[in-house]
Amino acid sequence: MDPNDVIAYPLMTESASLMVEKDNKLIFIVNLKAGKSDVKKAVEELYEVKVEKVNLLITPQGEKKAFVKLTPEYKASDVAIKLGIL
Repeated sequence: MDPNDVIAYPLMTESASLMVEKDNKLIFIVNLKAGKSDVKKAVEELYEVKVEKVNLLITPQGEKKAFVKLTPEYKASDVAIKLGIL
């Protein structure tokens, strides 16, 4: 899958901003057909970071949420600032 097709948009809520600061995680809404490896590859390509772990869940609204944990050498807050969500 094309990285731009995988990631729909970054999600920034109050709890998401806490995850950025405490857990070095970013949250994205992704394509329903995307798997963990697709999301990992897309985030690494689009935002030039290394991904440690990806967790996926489907919300009651039918969207797929990806919780992306970055490796310690990258800061999620730096990526969030670059995206304009923090």
